[in-house]
Amino acid sequence: MPAHIGYAAMLERFPPTEAVELAALAERHGFAGTMASDHFQPWLPAHGESPFVWSVLAAIGARTAGDLGPGVTTPGFRMHPAVVAQASATLASMYPGRHWLGLGSGEALNEHVVGQYWPEAPERIARMFEAVELIKRLFQASIAGRDVRFAGQFFKLESTRLWTMPAEPPEVFVAASGPVTARRAGRTADGLITMGAPDERLAALLQRFGEGAREAGRDPERMSRVLQLHLSWAPTDEQAMRNALEEWPMAGLRAPRADLRSPYDVEQFARTVRPEDFAGRLLVSADPDRHRAAIQRYLDLGFDRIYLHNVGRDQAAFLEVFGRDVLPALRT
Repeated sequence: MPAHIGYAAMLERFPPTEAVELAALAERHGFAGTMASDHFQPWLPAHGESPFVWSVLAAIGARTAGDLGPGVTTPGFRMHPAVVAQASATLASMYPGRHWLGLGSGEALNEHVVGQYWPEAPERIARMFEAVELIKRLFQASIAGRDVRFAGQFFKLESTRLWTMPAEPPEVFVAASGPVTARRAGRTADGLITMGAPDERLAALLQRFGEGAREAGRDPERMSRVLQLHLSWAPTDEQAMRNALEEWPMAGLRAPRADLRSPYDVEQFARTVRPEDFAGRLLVSADPDRHRAAIQRYLDLGFDRIYLHNVGRDQAAFLEVFGRDVLPALRT
């Protein structure tokens, strides 16, 4: 069967109207849907943008026919989980059967701006899963037409419901990069989101996700396994490498990024990145066949949806070449 390959709209890199145009252009070239990043600040000052993801997704939905969702939003810092649920339910009501909700544990770059204490990773993950529970309860109660209340370790919700709610709740996908989180996602979420990584690491994540799903009495083969894949394609290998170094050096950083608080901090770390740092982390090539083979390998591992982000500025050329030379050859 043709593979489900979508477009990753990195909203920190393009003005919102341009991001909407690119998502529509991607669909015209055969891309199946859109994953839009949720940032309050860009990774680098040179990126220059960070629009509100829910506004942009609503506009993308009006210009496209494929699936759409945030990749990923973080409940509980900038927005209470109930507000995230309301935003998601509204989008799902506007575009029935198309919207999914991607949730993650967050990065200081985006979440510290509201002045709350920025916790260590274990607490951030615990907060995320409690938010998943709250959001799913709110979805279920609202569909049933009744109020619900919630009192957890991190979040509280007084008796209420979502008054705008689709007939079916959006699927909730959880972002995971480690085996423990992936297994817990399999038990509690509707799907998994992760980023490109070495094959053995991704295979282990999918295995843990499947184990968690089976522990909860669910079939992991019927659950979504989503990959966001960064790549660097350009007409020449030299341009592809320049694009990687100038536009997306974060792919070559060896240190964790979740605790960095400013685009200027990221910029300082990014100056240490060299071409060899991208090996095994970001495919840099002008050859569409190399990219096709890499994407097919991820599909063969078990991912059923892949959203592509090309780090170069010329998105139109990327969408045309991949729509013509890469997407038609991919199979699940």
